[in-house]
Amino acid sequence: MYAYIKGIVTDIESTYIVIEHQGLGYMVYTPNPYSFELNVETTVYLYQYIREDEQTLYGFKTKEEKNLFLSLISVKGLGCKMALPMLATGSIEGIMDAIERENILYLKKFPKIGDKVARQIILDLKGKLASNPSNVSQPVNEELMEVLEGLGYRKPDIKKVLPKVDYKKPLEEQIKEALKLLLK
Repeated sequence: MYAYIKGIVTDIESTYIVIEHQGLGYMVYTPNPYSFELNVETTVYLYQYIREDEQTLYGFKTKEEKNLFLSLISVKGLGCKMALPMLATGSIEGIMDAIERENILYLKKFPKIGDKVARQIILDLKGKLASNPSNVSQPVNEELMEVLEGLGYRKPDIKKVLPKVDYKKPLEEQIKEALKLLLK
């Protein structure tokens, strides 16, 4: 089992990168291939998927991203090809927050994730992600952040007030609370 690879990114495609290490080019499927820089040495955290008819490497920029991927593929009915697009289109904090708050609508926005799989993700992972020390972070409401950015507020200012917002309230009340804090 591989933990990580350190090498030079020699090719970037829509679903994978090729990373060269000691003369070998490894094809590594990654959530956001274009977040890597071409011809730059980088470290990629790996997960090796092996079946009788397939051997695939999945790569991640951070350990946290890899740990969330491993948690997601542990869910019954959710494989690597469903978990990877979740990480490509959602943030780590947003996915973890949706699981903890049982936000089925957020989880269903990802490709191939229906009502049944979303409920299974929540059932299997709720309460387990925050207890994982490598995944501990402040809860972030992505919708709230997008609304505030749309109103013209800067990300650093928004991030300062987000921890003070009560996430148990409906989104409209969260927005009002955040705006009051931003105006101070």
